[in-house]
Amino acid sequence: MQQAFPYIEKELSWLSFNERVLQEAAETDNPVIERVRFLGIFSNNLDEFFRVRVGEVKRRILIEEAQGGGDASRALLGQINQRALVLQSQFDEIYRQLLLDLARRNVFLVSETQLSAFHGRWLKQHFKNKIRRHIIPILHHKDRPALANMEDGLTYLVAQMHKADQVQYAYIPVPSTRTARFTQLPSEGEKSRKTLILLDNIIRHCLDELFEGIIDYDSITCYSMKLTRGAQFDLSREIDESLLEQMSEALKQRVTAEPVRLVYDREMPQQMLDMLVEQLGHNHYGSLIPGGRYHNFRDFMAFPNPGRKYLEHEKMPALASRQFTSYRTAFEAISAGDILLHYPYHKFSHLTEWLRQSAYDPQVRSIKINVYRVAKNSQVLNTLIEAVKNGKDVTVVVELQARFDEGANIEWAKRLTDAGVRVHFGIPSLKIHAKLCLVSRQEEGQIVHYGHIGTGNFHEKTARIYTDYALFTRHPELTREVDAVFDFILHPYRRFRFQHLLLAPTDTRSKLYRFIDREIENQKQGLPALITLKLNNLVDPDLIAKLYRASREGVSIRLIIRGMCSLVTEVPGVSDNIRAISVIDRYLEHPRVMVFGNGGDPQVLITSGDWMTRNLDSRLEVGCPIYHPRLKQMLLDHLDIQWRDNQKARLINRAQDNPYVKRGNRKKLRSQSAIYEHLKGMEQAQGES
Repeated sequence: MQQAFPYIEKELSWLSFNERVLQEAAETDNPVIERVRFLGIFSNNLDEFFRVRVGEVKRRILIEEAQGGGDASRALLGQINQRALVLQSQFDEIYRQLLLDLARRNVFLVSETQLSAFHGRWLKQHFKNKIRRHIIPILHHKDRPALANMEDGLTYLVAQMHKADQVQYAYIPVPSTRTARFTQLPSEGEKSRKTLILLDNIIRHCLDELFEGIIDYDSITCYSMKLTRGAQFDLSREIDESLLEQMSEALKQRVTAEPVRLVYDREMPQQMLDMLVEQLGHNHYGSLIPGGRYHNFRDFMAFPNPGRKYLEHEKMPALASRQFTSYRTAFEAISAGDILLHYPYHKFSHLTEWLRQSAYDPQVRSIKINVYRVAKNSQVLNTLIEAVKNGKDVTVVVELQARFDEGANIEWAKRLTDAGVRVHFGIPSLKIHAKLCLVSRQEEGQIVHYGHIGTGNFHEKTARIYTDYALFTRHPELTREVDAVFDFILHPYRRFRFQHLLLAPTDTRSKLYRFIDREIENQKQGLPALITLKLNNLVDPDLIAKLYRASREGVSIRLIIRGMCSLVTEVPGVSDNIRAISVIDRYLEHPRVMVFGNGGDPQVLITSGDWMTRNLDSRLEVGCPIYHPRLKQMLLDHLDIQWRDNQKARLINRAQDNPYVKRGNRKKLRSQSAIYEHLKGMEQAQGES
């Protein structure tokens, strides 16, 4: 992408973001178990990056080549691969250091070559009893290319068996989705010593148990590899196919999608690597990444703590909202005033309790909700099924194209439909990414709406590890427009006008332009003018151009961007007045909050969408103003706390090298801990009032 102004390609900016995650794995101030888990987060992120971003770049190259071009995209892919190799090298070094740091704390992650005789025997029996049943090797055959039988993202051990001058290969899946990736070995001798072994190494130790008596060989060795496939797929729009059927078929396409990355053990013999590349049909646009002995480090996100509590973060118990707990029902609490929860600092159970009460409250007439991602055994959706049994009119808009959750959402759609829920799949041309719920209740002869507008999914698990905001309100204008959003989803051919909410793709972009232009005009007139944005990603070229213009006019702009940021800060004459930071800490920063100075009366909004072209033009997203003065101030305070973080904040600069914000002589401030304490104090003060 060539821009007339400074612009960092989003793929390269994303790799810079993932380097910030890797920095947390290297950060010795973090508890050692948490550092290991950051390796898992880094690895999981990188897997998705290659599936989605690199897959897209490869498709772009093929299209551009057919049109006689492709040079820019090939150059970008080269930069991506070069940066990925550097990050892989850093990853391997951090992993080696972490093994030493674990050992210093009496936690040992051993290989099959480090087993005592006792543990060796124990593992042989454990393998026969618990693991072998899950493994069926794929024997190499020149007429059966391995590509068609390789599962995306699964680690394979490539076994090489020699018999005289004959060589037989076999691919052994490491069944980490069916059995534990980590096994704690029984204690022998020193009880304080905790010993763990990876599933991969258990299999290596027990290779003979797989092949003896089946294949005749004199010697056997094995090396690891992992294949990553592109995540996109062609979704046909046949008239006689329902969307549900199309999505089911599309998921099958992903299984056989072209490979975009092959990660392999750098110790692998060249003969074996050549055989793999030939068998897999890995073309010259694929990414060959030499790595260490282990892949699928994403499993390290759940690395167990077999030692003492200090090896991981001290828990921060979720806070109860005094406003919810001070009233008999959630409806009374919301009627008393808007409530803004901040997950995971606040309890997600306030939401599920509101829905539980709605499921059997005689005055509740209907419940509408849209879901993008939900927990595997979602309490939210199970509650809505129960609501149908109580005669409630329940409508659930299910987004079938939520990437990597398509299969789960298809199953939920079938289950909800069978239970009598009105299930809709939204608008075929748009992903529905808004976080809305509306409960309609009969009160004193009229219908009163209670609404939820959030920045995060209705997902019990991620609400414990993602930071997000959730507004509960019965504000008549806001809830009326929430109801109109559901009408728009069901009847997109109708025209709707929104005075309060921002609705992408209909009016969000134009309203954001107006907000920025207003700040520019205020600056010219000597009025307070500022913009503060907290987003996951900032890559839309037109909005970046608008911010550059505001900066040139003197508007002060603060950016708190977790992930991709294509805007380049501190370019003389272009972005002198723009500063950007990124906060990576124990929780994943996920809220989107926008503040516009508005001449001294700040306009504060939360939204479900980032400043990405897809979110503005190709997804249904909802932004909502915060009107309650106390809640508005709370958001301003939280943004100020994050901006002053000098422990976990990094500068997003022209070099994309992620330097930590310098503390100087300021008091230490770690924003996630400080926000938790801020909320704790607010809840205590409200309880005392």
